[in-house]
Amino acid sequence: MPVERVLLASPRGFCAGVEKAIKALAWMVRVFEPPVYCYHEIVHNRHVVDQFRAQGVVFVDDVAQVPAGAPLMLSAHGSAPQVVQAARRHGGVVVDAVCPLVTKVHHELKVRARKGYRVLYVGHEGHEEAVGTMAVAPDAVHLVQSEADVDAVAAALDPGTPVALLAQTTLSHDEWSGIMTRAHERFPELWMPNRSDLCFATTNRQAALKAIAGRSDAVVVIGSVNSSNTRALEKVAGGLCRRVLRVNEADELPDDLTGTVGVTAGASAPDALVDAVVARLAPRHGVEEVHVTDEDEYFPPPPELRDLLRALAGALALGLMAPDPVGAASDRHSSAAEVLATMAS
Repeated sequence: MPVERVLLASPRGFCAGVEKAIKALAWMVRVFEPPVYCYHEIVHNRHVVDQFRAQGVVFVDDVAQVPAGAPLMLSAHGSAPQVVQAARRHGGVVVDAVCPLVTKVHHELKVRARKGYRVLYVGHEGHEEAVGTMAVAPDAVHLVQSEADVDAVAAALDPGTPVALLAQTTLSHDEWSGIMTRAHERFPELWMPNRSDLCFATTNRQAALKAIAGRSDAVVVIGSVNSSNTRALEKVAGGLCRRVLRVNEADELPDDLTGTVGVTAGASAPDALVDAVVARLAPRHGVEEVHVTDEDEYFPPPPELRDLLRALAGALALGLMAPDPVGAASDRHSSAAEVLATMAS
């Protein structure tokens, strides 16, 4: 391909929540004999899911499909309360890998509903995060996907009804901001959390993309079609660059790309896919990494997994006379990319 230069967005790829979920499921694979079950895809990336399938992980869309007593992980997108309850009744070890930022929105919804608010939830209908969040208080929440949806809720509510506004964490700021403005217009006393529901990693990746898209003849967004934050990147790029391609992997790149190509990756896409795309583009004048901010957020393993590893380490330490025989202390210092590479070797 006659590509002159690649502009590589930074940050890109795995976020802290994805790092936490992938490493947690990898621990489950190490600790338990297969099969290990996972409710929904652990993250929305085909390559990551396929790697875990090869390790004996079975992904299900109903916890009733999990045999009694089998180890089960709940995905990073968050699960409905009734799903969590059903999972814990089935008798096996259950580890909830929900992203802490999603947990924050669940808590906000629960509190607002308890205080009598009607809650406008900005999200994508059918997305696993939206389904799980709205199930926290289904009688108090209204899904809104457009300014017209806000108007419809306003017309249906009694005057004086307290209203709150929450959001799916993976939305683009552009699709959120217009709805937020309309909600403030229709509900002057609108309650919103002090800290935005939009994931900082999603916002950072969009900012990095905006820094390269206007300088690019084409933009390549790496990630799966069911990844909301990847689709948000695709939408952002479409407003700034005349040609935008979303690909799962390097083999999907067309042969007619020329000039300067911007490259980014959704929060569920592994670094290995980015490396392969850049190698396939083979820019004649090299790669310029465009850096907009640092990310040093670390989410520790889920508490259920920490308890399990602590108990396992204690039992093994007695016999092996080793301070950390399962290597649990290395979690902070190992990346999900390294974990996946080890699994593949």
